[in-house]
Amino acid sequence: MKVLRAVVIVAYFIAATLPLAWLVLTSFKDRDDAISPHPQVLPALSGEPGDTSVTFPVTAKAYADLNKPVAGKNFSFLHFLANSAIIGLLSTLASVALGTSCAYGFSRFRIAGAKDWLFFILSTRFLPPLAVVVPVLVMFRKFELNNTHLGLILLYTSFNLSLSVWLMKGFIDDIPRAFEEAALVDGYSRLQAFWRIILPQAAGGMAVTAVFCLISAWNELGFAMTLNVQDEAKTVPPYFQGMLGRIEGLPWPQIAAGALLYVVPIVVFTVLVRKHLLRGMTLGTIKQ
Repeated sequence: MKVLRAVVIVAYFIAATLPLAWLVLTSFKDRDDAISPHPQVLPALSGEPGDTSVTFPVTAKAYADLNKPVAGKNFSFLHFLANSAIIGLLSTLASVALGTSCAYGFSRFRIAGAKDWLFFILSTRFLPPLAVVVPVLVMFRKFELNNTHLGLILLYTSFNLSLSVWLMKGFIDDIPRAFEEAALVDGYSRLQAFWRIILPQAAGGMAVTAVFCLISAWNELGFAMTLNVQDEAKTVPPYFQGMLGRIEGLPWPQIAAGALLYVVPIVVFTVLVRKHLLRGMTLGTIKQ
C-alpha cells in the first residue's frame, strides 16, 4: 500500500511540475531552438571525446531581455510585474481586512435581515465580471480611474470582497464566543477583544482567504486590459496577451522566463503562509 501511494504521489508530482520544467528549459534557449520542430529537452554533448559543447546554446539572454521593452511597448516586463505586485497585494490586503471586519459583524451581532444581506453580497459573483465591464468603464472614466493603479485596486477589492466575507464568516463562526466573553469580563473593549482574541484565532482563515484573493487579482485579464488603454497601470496578463499577432513572431524564451518570474511570487506567498493555510483549511472540521 505504501509503495502504491508513493508511486501515485511521484507520478502526480512529475505531471504537475512538467510544465514548469519545460518553461525552465525554454527560458535558457534561443528562439530558434525554442521553436524547432525537433525539440531538444536537455543540452546534449557533441559526442567528441573531451568535448563538453552542447547542441543548443544555454543562455540567460531571455532573462536579461525582460528589462528591455519589446517592440510596440514603452515599458519592460519588470514594469508590468511591479504593477501586478502592487495591485495584487494592496487589493488582497484590502479585501481580507474589510472582509474580516464585515464577517465579524455578521457572526457576532444580530443584524436585521442578515441572511438577505449575505445573499446580496454573494449575488455580486453571480454574473461574470465582464458582464458589467461597460458600466464600470463609464464610471472609471467619470472619476478618472482608468489607467491608474487605484482603479484596479478598488475594482479587485470590490469583486473579491464577497468571497472574503463568506469565507471569513465561516471561520469566525467556528471560534467560540466564550473567548471574547472572557476578554470582555477581564476589561477588554470590543475592539481589543477583536484585535487580540479573534484575529490570532482567525489567522488561518485569513491566510486561506488571502491566497484565493491574491490568485484572483494576480491572474485577472479582462478588466486589466479593458480599463487600461495605456501601459502605466497594466499588469502582466495584458502584457502577454498584447504580444500575440507580432509580425516577427513570439519571443518564446522571453515569455517562458517572464512566466516563471510571474509564478514565483504566488509560490513564495503560499509557502510563507503554509502553516496558517493548513490550519485554516482544517479549521472547524474537528469539534471538541
